[in-house]
Amino acid sequence: MTQFGNVLDDAHIFRMTDDTGMFQHTRYNVPDLDKGYTTDDNARALIMAVMLYENKRKSEYLVLIYRYLAFILYAQNENGHFRNFMTYNRQFTETQGSEECFGRCIWALGYTLASSVMPRGIKEACTSAVSRALPQISSLKHLRGQAYTLIGLGFIDGAKSDDLILTFADSIARSFEWCAGEKDWYWFENSLTYDNAVLPWAMFVAFHKTGQERFLSIARKSIEFLDNDAFRDGFFRPVGCRGWWIRGGEPALFDQQPVEASMSTLAHLAAYEVTGDESMLELAKRSFAWYLGENSRQESLIDAETGGCYDGIMVDGLNRNQGAESIVGYAIANLALENAASAPLGIHNRFLQNKEEASPQSNWRKLGKVILPSWRQANRK
Repeated sequence: MTQFGNVLDDAHIFRMTDDTGMFQHTRYNVPDLDKGYTTDDNARALIMAVMLYENKRKSEYLVLIYRYLAFILYAQNENGHFRNFMTYNRQFTETQGSEECFGRCIWALGYTLASSVMPRGIKEACTSAVSRALPQISSLKHLRGQAYTLIGLGFIDGAKSDDLILTFADSIARSFEWCAGEKDWYWFENSLTYDNAVLPWAMFVAFHKTGQERFLSIARKSIEFLDNDAFRDGFFRPVGCRGWWIRGGEPALFDQQPVEASMSTLAHLAAYEVTGDESMLELAKRSFAWYLGENSRQESLIDAETGGCYDGIMVDGLNRNQGAESIVGYAIANLALENAASAPLGIHNRFLQNKEEASPQSNWRKLGKVILPSWRQANRK
């Protein structure tokens, strides 16, 4: 499996996984048993394992699917919520995880349920878990929890799923409309923090599922706002977690997290799939290229020796730890780009009848031409 000439080495994935699930952190490239596991990481790892199995049909990837799914099922409470942090001796440290954890579980279960190559028992287990979670879904209040849940429900057919998607899409859209009061701030909150691209991604899914132009307009405005900062130097540089970006201030340059490159890749691929806009595919590739050296350090975050992904770009260089979120995000983005390159576009075709949306003069197409020169020629700070 290759992308930009880069081979996806699965050695670190297996190194990070034991008979319970995927470890959360490492000390350099060695699993850190003291930090245990999280349901967050195992949910994302389930999506990764399903994608690997879909592409290669190797039995060892099916083993991973069973392991990560078993972790999620064990994490789910009787009331439908999910616990998150687990110690190395398999004890959860909380009775209920965050809404973001809940949303990532629904994303993982929905994605797995929608896969055409999953064994029947896996699909039945996913259906059972989603059914148990349904009574809790409508109570979600946090934007990213709503966004992940919406994306997961997008894989599940049915009137109940469609109703919940519309409810969450309305909620996320209202946040955008309330907050985006100035021409230079088209965002859902008064700050850009962590896992930002999931919000416009959810709006693209909402448009696909409902056909409401309001959601497409918000998706476009918000992702363009995100891109105008992230690609301002010609390569992807996400908002750093050492200060974030508070409205009225300046975006933090460090510490840059791998999850932002992964989510930016997936959000732009969703935009490309829905609209057919080629500049979105180009921006997906540029987002992914952050891993491979098209970044402010001009260094690859992929460890050629281990197959792992370093945990970020700090002020003084790379974070040499290689945790679960980093390798899983990298692998999902890699596989998603490979799938986009090998498969014809599908769902966007019905929307291209609108000439204004398909116009080569759209802001997105200008964005792809103007702010994406070769990173080696860009004026880097």
